[in-house]
Amino acid sequence: MSYWADVALGVIEGITEFLPISSTGHLLLAENWLGARSDTYNIAIQAGAILAVTLIYWRRIVGLFTGLGEAENRDYMTKLGVAFGITAILGLLVKKMGFELPETVMPVAIALVVGGVWMIVAERLAERKPDCAAITMKVAIAVGVAQIIAGVFPGTSRSASTIFIAMLLGTTNRAAATEFAFLVGIPTMYAATAYELLKQLGGEAAHEDWTALGIAFAVSTVTAFVAVKWLLGYIRTHRFTIFAWYRIVFGGALLVLVAAGVVA
Repeated sequence: MSYWADVALGVIEGITEFLPISSTGHLLLAENWLGARSDTYNIAIQAGAILAVTLIYWRRIVGLFTGLGEAENRDYMTKLGVAFGITAILGLLVKKMGFELPETVMPVAIALVVGGVWMIVAERLAERKPDCAAITMKVAIAVGVAQIIAGVFPGTSRSASTIFIAMLLGTTNRAAATEFAFLVGIPTMYAATAYELLKQLGGEAAHEDWTALGIAFAVSTVTAFVAVKWLLGYIRTHRFTIFAWYRIVFGGALLVLVAAGVVA
Protein backbone atom coordinates (compact mmCIF):
# COMPACT_ATOMS: atom_id res chain seq x y z
CA MET A 1 0.00 0.00 0.00
CA SER A 2 1.30 3.46 -0.90
CA TYR A 3 2.18 5.85 1.90
CA TRP A 4 -0.44 8.15 0.38
CA ALA A 5 -3.00 5.82 1.93
CA ASP A 6 -1.45 6.54 5.34
CA VAL A 7 -1.73 10.26 4.65
CA ALA A 8 -5.40 9.78 3.76
CA LEU A 9 -6.14 7.76 6.91
CA GLY A 10 -4.31 10.34 9.05
CA VAL A 11 -6.39 13.13 7.52
CA ILE A 12 -9.65 11.22 8.07
CA GLU A 13 -8.81 10.48 11.71
CA GLY A 14 -7.64 14.03 12.38
CA ILE A 15 -10.79 15.61 10.98
CA THR A 16 -13.35 13.20 12.42
CA GLU A 17 -12.03 12.29 15.89
CA PHE A 18 -13.21 15.46 17.66
CA LEU A 19 -15.77 16.82 15.23
CA PRO A 20 -19.20 15.39 16.18
CA ILE A 21 -19.41 13.19 13.09
CA SER A 22 -17.85 9.87 14.27
CA SER A 23 -14.35 8.79 13.33
CA THR A 24 -15.36 5.09 13.40
CA GLY A 25 -17.75 5.33 10.48
CA HIS A 26 -15.30 7.22 8.30
CA LEU A 27 -12.36 4.92 9.09
CA LEU A 28 -14.45 1.77 8.46
CA LEU A 29 -15.43 3.10 5.06
CA ALA A 30 -11.86 4.15 4.26
CA GLU A 31 -10.51 0.74 5.24
CA ASN A 32 -13.01 -0.92 2.92
CA TRP A 33 -11.17 0.77 0.05
CA LEU A 34 -7.66 1.30 1.40
CA GLY A 35 -7.31 -1.95 3.30
CA ALA A 36 -7.67 -2.75 6.99
CA ARG A 37 -4.88 -1.62 9.30
CA SER A 38 -3.58 -3.15 12.52
CA ASP A 39 -4.88 -2.29 15.97
CA THR A 40 -1.51 -0.71 16.79
CA TYR A 41 -1.80 1.52 13.73
CA ASN A 42 -5.32 2.65 14.60
CA ILE A 43 -4.26 3.36 18.18
CA ALA A 44 -1.34 5.46 16.96
CA ILE A 45 -3.37 7.70 14.67
CA GLN A 46 -5.91 8.24 17.43
CA ALA A 47 -3.04 9.25 19.73
CA GLY A 48 -2.07 11.88 17.16
CA ALA A 49 -5.52 13.46 17.39
CA ILE A 50 -5.37 13.44 21.20
CA LEU A 51 -1.95 15.10 21.15
CA ALA A 52 -3.34 17.87 18.94
CA VAL A 53 -6.17 18.66 21.36
CA THR A 54 -3.74 18.59 24.29
CA LEU A 55 -1.61 21.20 22.53
CA ILE A 56 -4.65 23.37 21.86
CA TYR A 57 -5.74 23.29 25.51
CA TRP A 58 -2.31 23.31 27.15
CA ARG A 59 -2.72 26.79 28.63
CA ARG A 60 -6.10 25.86 30.11
CA ILE A 61 -4.70 22.60 31.49
CA VAL A 62 -1.66 24.28 33.05
CA GLY A 63 -3.89 27.02 34.44
CA LEU A 64 -6.13 24.48 36.16
CA PHE A 65 -3.21 22.68 37.80
CA THR A 66 -1.35 25.81 38.85
CA GLY A 67 -4.56 27.47 40.05
CA LEU A 68 -5.70 24.75 42.42
CA GLY A 69 -5.58 27.29 45.22
CA GLU A 70 -8.73 28.83 43.74
CA ALA A 71 -12.07 27.22 44.59
CA GLU A 72 -13.35 27.58 41.03
CA ASN A 73 -10.42 25.62 39.59
CA ARG A 74 -10.66 22.91 42.27
CA ASP A 75 -14.36 22.53 41.57
CA TYR A 76 -13.77 22.23 37.81
CA MET A 77 -10.96 19.70 38.31
CA THR A 78 -13.16 17.67 40.67
CA LYS A 79 -15.85 17.45 38.03
CA LEU A 80 -13.31 16.47 35.37
CA GLY A 81 -12.10 13.77 37.75
CA VAL A 82 -15.63 12.50 38.39
CA ALA A 83 -16.40 12.27 34.67
CA PHE A 84 -13.09 10.51 33.95
CA GLY A 85 -13.51 8.14 36.92
CA ILE A 86 -16.98 7.07 35.81
CA THR A 87 -15.72 6.46 32.28
CA ALA A 88 -12.73 4.46 33.54
CA ILE A 89 -14.79 2.22 35.83
CA LEU A 90 -17.57 1.60 33.32
CA GLY A 91 -15.00 1.16 30.56
CA LEU A 92 -13.26 -1.65 32.46
CA LEU A 93 -16.63 -3.32 33.05
CA VAL A 94 -17.40 -3.15 29.34
CA LYS A 95 -14.00 -4.70 28.56
CA LYS A 96 -14.63 -7.49 31.06
CA MET A 97 -17.93 -8.20 29.29
CA GLY A 98 -15.96 -8.82 26.10
CA PHE A 99 -17.38 -5.96 24.05
CA GLU A 100 -15.66 -5.42 20.69
CA LEU A 101 -16.12 -2.76 18.03
CA PRO A 102 -18.16 -3.88 15.00
CA GLU A 103 -16.33 -4.73 11.80
CA THR A 104 -19.36 -3.96 9.64
CA VAL A 105 -20.70 -0.61 8.46
CA MET A 106 -24.44 -1.17 9.08
CA PRO A 107 -24.62 -0.49 12.87
CA VAL A 108 -22.35 2.54 12.50
CA ALA A 109 -24.50 3.95 9.68
CA ILE A 110 -27.64 3.60 11.79
CA ALA A 111 -25.94 5.32 14.74
CA LEU A 112 -24.86 8.17 12.46
CA VAL A 113 -28.41 8.83 11.28
CA VAL A 114 -30.02 8.46 14.71
CA GLY A 115 -27.31 10.61 16.29
CA GLY A 116 -27.79 13.33 13.68
CA VAL A 117 -31.51 13.56 14.39
CA TRP A 118 -30.82 13.55 18.13
CA MET A 119 -28.34 16.42 17.75
CA ILE A 120 -30.92 18.61 16.00
CA VAL A 121 -33.57 17.90 18.63
CA ALA A 122 -31.14 18.29 21.56
CA GLU A 123 -29.79 21.63 20.39
CA ARG A 124 -33.27 23.05 19.90
CA LEU A 125 -34.29 21.93 23.38
CA ALA A 126 -31.12 23.44 24.88
CA GLU A 127 -31.77 26.76 23.14
CA ARG A 128 -35.04 27.14 25.06
CA LYS A 129 -33.05 27.43 28.27
CA PRO A 130 -31.00 30.46 29.45
CA ASP A 131 -27.37 30.61 28.36
CA CYS A 132 -25.25 28.92 31.04
CA ALA A 133 -21.53 28.07 31.04
CA ALA A 134 -21.47 26.38 34.47
CA ILE A 135 -20.59 22.70 34.78
CA THR A 136 -22.72 20.99 37.42
CA MET A 137 -22.00 17.64 39.05
CA LYS A 138 -25.01 16.26 37.18
CA VAL A 139 -23.39 17.26 33.90
CA ALA A 140 -20.04 15.74 34.93
CA ILE A 141 -21.66 12.39 35.78
CA ALA A 142 -23.68 12.35 32.57
CA VAL A 143 -20.63 13.18 30.43
CA GLY A 144 -18.76 10.26 32.00
CA VAL A 145 -21.61 7.89 31.15
CA ALA A 146 -21.99 9.38 27.66
CA GLN A 147 -18.37 8.54 26.81
CA ILE A 148 -19.08 4.87 27.47
CA ILE A 149 -22.30 4.95 25.44
CA ALA A 150 -20.31 6.35 22.52
CA GLY A 151 -17.82 3.51 22.90
CA VAL A 152 -20.50 0.83 23.07
CA PHE A 153 -22.34 2.22 20.04
CA PRO A 154 -19.72 3.27 17.46
CA GLY A 155 -21.03 5.93 15.13
CA THR A 156 -22.58 7.79 18.04
CA SER A 157 -19.45 10.00 18.30
CA ARG A 158 -17.83 10.62 21.67
CA SER A 159 -17.74 14.38 21.15
CA ALA A 160 -21.38 14.55 20.01
CA SER A 161 -22.71 12.45 22.88
CA THR A 162 -20.78 14.37 25.57
CA ILE A 163 -21.36 17.88 24.22
CA PHE A 164 -25.10 17.42 23.75
CA ILE A 165 -25.77 15.66 27.03
CA ALA A 166 -24.02 18.58 28.74
CA MET A 167 -26.16 21.08 26.84
CA LEU A 168 -29.38 19.22 27.62
CA LEU A 169 -28.57 19.05 31.34
CA GLY A 170 -27.88 22.74 31.79
CA THR A 171 -24.55 23.76 30.23
CA THR A 172 -26.33 25.38 27.33
CA ASN A 173 -23.33 27.48 26.25
CA ARG A 174 -21.86 25.59 23.27
CA ALA A 175 -18.27 26.71 23.94
CA ALA A 176 -18.39 25.71 27.62
CA ALA A 177 -19.97 22.32 26.91
CA THR A 178 -17.43 21.62 24.17
CA GLU A 179 -14.46 22.61 26.34
CA PHE A 180 -15.54 20.32 29.19
CA ALA A 181 -16.21 17.43 26.79
CA PHE A 182 -12.79 17.82 25.16
CA LEU A 183 -10.91 18.23 28.46
CA VAL A 184 -12.54 15.05 29.81
CA GLY A 185 -11.69 13.34 26.54
CA ILE A 186 -7.96 14.02 26.88
CA PRO A 187 -7.21 11.76 29.90
CA THR A 188 -9.90 9.30 28.81
CA MET A 189 -8.40 8.77 25.38
CA TYR A 190 -4.81 8.76 26.64
CA ALA A 191 -5.75 6.05 29.14
CA ALA A 192 -7.62 3.99 26.53
CA THR A 193 -4.76 4.38 24.05
CA ALA A 194 -2.15 3.34 26.62
CA TYR A 195 -4.27 0.34 27.66
CA GLU A 196 -4.69 -0.89 24.10
CA LEU A 197 -1.07 -0.19 23.16
CA LEU A 198 0.25 -2.22 26.11
CA LYS A 199 -1.83 -5.16 24.89
CA GLN A 200 -0.20 -4.92 21.45
CA LEU A 201 3.44 -4.74 22.62
CA GLY A 202 5.27 -7.94 21.81
CA GLY A 203 2.44 -9.01 19.53
CA GLU A 204 1.50 -7.45 16.21
CA ALA A 205 3.41 -4.28 17.14
CA ALA A 206 6.67 -6.15 16.54
CA HIS A 207 5.75 -6.52 12.85
CA GLU A 208 4.42 -3.00 12.35
CA ASP A 209 5.47 -0.76 9.46
CA TRP A 210 6.70 2.08 11.65
CA THR A 211 7.30 4.45 8.75
CA ALA A 212 3.68 4.17 7.65
CA LEU A 213 2.52 4.50 11.24
CA GLY A 214 4.70 7.57 11.80
CA ILE A 215 3.35 9.27 8.68
CA ALA A 216 -0.27 8.63 9.70
CA PHE A 217 0.43 9.79 13.28
CA ALA A 218 2.02 13.07 12.12
CA VAL A 219 -0.74 13.79 9.60
CA SER A 220 -3.43 12.99 12.17
CA THR A 221 -1.85 15.37 14.69
CA VAL A 222 -1.61 18.29 12.29
CA THR A 223 -5.05 17.72 10.78
CA ALA A 224 -6.75 17.38 14.17
CA PHE A 225 -5.08 20.57 15.39
CA VAL A 226 -6.46 22.53 12.43
CA ALA A 227 -9.90 20.87 12.62
CA VAL A 228 -10.41 21.48 16.34
CA LYS A 229 -9.13 25.06 16.13
CA TRP A 230 -11.65 25.70 13.37
CA LEU A 231 -14.47 24.00 15.31
CA LEU A 232 -13.88 26.05 18.46
CA GLY A 233 -14.14 29.26 16.43
CA TYR A 234 -17.12 28.06 14.41
CA ILE A 235 -19.36 27.11 17.34
CA ARG A 236 -19.03 30.54 18.95
CA THR A 237 -21.38 31.93 16.32
CA HIS A 238 -22.99 28.87 14.72
CA ARG A 239 -25.13 25.92 15.72
CA PHE A 240 -24.05 22.30 15.33
CA THR A 241 -26.79 21.79 12.71
CA ILE A 242 -24.37 21.42 9.80
CA PHE A 243 -22.74 18.43 11.52
CA ALA A 244 -26.11 16.87 12.30
CA TRP A 245 -27.23 17.02 8.67
CA TYR A 246 -23.85 15.76 7.51
CA ARG A 247 -24.27 12.72 9.79
CA ILE A 248 -27.75 12.05 8.43
CA VAL A 249 -26.64 12.30 4.80
CA PHE A 250 -23.43 10.31 5.33
CA GLY A 251 -25.19 7.63 7.36
CA GLY A 252 -27.92 7.37 4.75
CA ALA A 253 -25.31 7.05 2.00
CA LEU A 254 -23.60 4.25 3.93
CA LEU A 255 -26.93 2.41 4.26
CA VAL A 256 -27.39 2.65 0.50
CA LEU A 257 -23.84 1.34 -0.10
CA VAL A 258 -24.46 -1.56 2.28
CA ALA A 259 -27.74 -2.41 0.52
CA ALA A 260 -25.96 -2.28 -2.84
CA GLY A 261 -23.22 -4.58 -1.57
CA VAL A 262 -20.48 -2.00 -2.17
CA VAL A 263 -19.39 -2.08 1.48
CA ALA A 264 -19.94 -4.67 4.20
